[in-house]
Amino acid sequence: MRAAQTPLWVFDLDNTLHDASPHIFPHINRAMTAYLMEHLALDEPAANALRMDYWQRYGATLLGLMRHHGTDPLHFLWHTHQFPALPSMVVAEKGLRRMLQRLPGRKVVFSNAPAHYSRAVLDILGIRDLFVDVFTVERVQYRPKPDLHGFRRVLQRLRVKPHQAIMVEDTLPNLAAAKRLGMRTLWVGNGPASPAYVDARIGSIRELPGVLPRLR
Repeated sequence: MRAAQTPLWVFDLDNTLHDASPHIFPHINRAMTAYLMEHLALDEPAANALRMDYWQRYGATLLGLMRHHGTDPLHFLWHTHQFPALPSMVVAEKGLRRMLQRLPGRKVVFSNAPAHYSRAVLDILGIRDLFVDVFTVERVQYRPKPDLHGFRRVLQRLRVKPHQAIMVEDTLPNLAAAKRLGMRTLWVGNGPASPAYVDARIGSIRELPGVLPRLR
């Protein structure tokens, strides 16, 4: 890429820069269910069902809790993102740091996760210093992806036009939102086909350099 074409890379965190599915996501799901059981006086099946219902309706369990129960978001995020054994739970891609170092352009993280967790994961991966900023759910006023508010806030803060940014993400609704704003989109996933709003697809973040020509 020529200097004039150097993009802003906007990276999701979980299941994009590392694999959260084996250990971290199940832990978070259990912690959220336990939180609902304790604070809403629900049994486990009811708490689990409500957690899933809010996630499907609002894109995040937290939003349903804030809207319907007045839940303090900081309290919820802190108590549902505690990981005594986090270093052993993070599944990293080999060569991730070297790949990111060689990638042309500024890089930021934009995650629906809370700040304390996001920073801890980036430190474990050994790549936190490679990003000019880390945008977490607190920094977008608890309006997580795919809400367009967060995307706009990231772009405004970095003073970048949408067409100058590339969203790297595993979740399709988030990529659809990015494309609506005019961002380029890179899907980290293995679905049967790429939707029209996906500009390129890779099965793993380590494959990113191979699709650079398609994202120009």
